[in-house]
Amino acid sequence: MNYAGVGFAFVTCLFLGAGIGMIFNNLELGGALGLGAGFLILALFRKKG
Repeated sequence: MNYAGVGFAFVTCLFLGAGIGMIFNNLELGGALGLGAGFLILALFRKKG
């Protein structure tokens, strides 16, 4: 996957985490979870290629 695709996946994780945080009235926790998931996605895609 190219860098643009990995960046899109990272930003998607951030937005999904923030959305989940808004559902549970805790935006900071949701953003932190999205950030952590985004970093995992970055690490997995960069390791592959």
